[in-house]
Amino acid sequence: MFCPRYDAGQCRSCQWLPKDYATQLADKQSKVEQLLSNIPVTEWRPAVSSSQVRFRNKAKMVVSGSVERPLLGIVDPQGEGVDLIDCPLYPESFAPVFRQLLPFIAKAGLTPYHIGRRKGELKYLLLTESTQGGMMLRFVLRSEKKLTQLKNALPELRQQLPQLTVISVNIQPVHMAIMEGEKEIIVSEDTALAEKFNDIPLWIRPQSFFQTNPEVAAKLYLTAREWTQPLKVERLWDLFCGVGGFGLHCARAETQLTGIEISPEAIACAKDSAEKLGLKNTQFQALDATRYALDKTTPPDLLLVNPPRRGIGQALCDFIVSVRPAAILYSSCNPETLAKDIASLTGYRLERVQLFDLFPHTAHSEVLSLLMREA
Repeated sequence: MFCPRYDAGQCRSCQWLPKDYATQLADKQSKVEQLLSNIPVTEWRPAVSSSQVRFRNKAKMVVSGSVERPLLGIVDPQGEGVDLIDCPLYPESFAPVFRQLLPFIAKAGLTPYHIGRRKGELKYLLLTESTQGGMMLRFVLRSEKKLTQLKNALPELRQQLPQLTVISVNIQPVHMAIMEGEKEIIVSEDTALAEKFNDIPLWIRPQSFFQTNPEVAAKLYLTAREWTQPLKVERLWDLFCGVGGFGLHCARAETQLTGIEISPEAIACAKDSAEKLGLKNTQFQALDATRYALDKTTPPDLLLVNPPRRGIGQALCDFIVSVRPAAILYSSCNPETLAKDIASLTGYRLERVQLFDLFPHTAHSEVLSLLMREA
């Protein structure tokens, strides 16, 4: 992939860009195999590759410069703004939207926040696109001072950019490199962006986590379904379920599906999807996944886990070993913690492993593993 910003030394987000893509995949696969070298694996599936450009459905733009001449992109170590409107990771549909937003920032009087001076209001612009065509735009502001001005300027922006179906304002008052705050103010009629993977309707709300590589994520969910379909599953737990992608792909009409996720916004999305699918035997709750599990005594037939980078942890591993669900499907964005957790899951056979390259040009990878209880 050619990137003028990388070549000029202005952006290093894609650390592995100098490596050819085949080498990137081989290095990631080798790393996972090395981490699991002490654990017998019945079947290694070939790594699932990604498009090398235009694969991200979400852009996180730092807003710098002045209100008259804003810059959207990142801030370099010297505190200077770097324009990333034409970043080749984003779909071609993003650049025209960002260029329309530049005069809007001035029209709404949204002065870019300056970290050194601790002045200004507009910190970030977050843009997400659905494969169904709609977009979600989030303004991250330091306070609500400019909220009325922003709202007053929105009708013209909506006319210019009708694809912006969801628009919100996030309030992040802390003087730190924190992307967003707790308070979210929806300023559009729609509150969620409609998405669909493998004929499963999904929803993206402003504060819910969603995979940023839809092409590979759809393959990941479909593989999860294929691996679990042969299993007898009456009770299914989807822990760290996010918007419900894994559980909704793996559940059947008769399956008792329980999805647990700490984010209320993500749980609202999962409930909407289950309702759209007509699934009646589902329960999604905004709770801590580990605490939920530790309070239970009856295990599921199939346990799905898709934890954050820290993994599922020793307490949950000990619980799983004690209640012994028949099968575990573990999707991990951190092979190091995956290997550590699997080593703690005594009494299970690592049946299948496959790497999904959700994050090209970086050292990160997603790894799907199926574990079966030994007799």
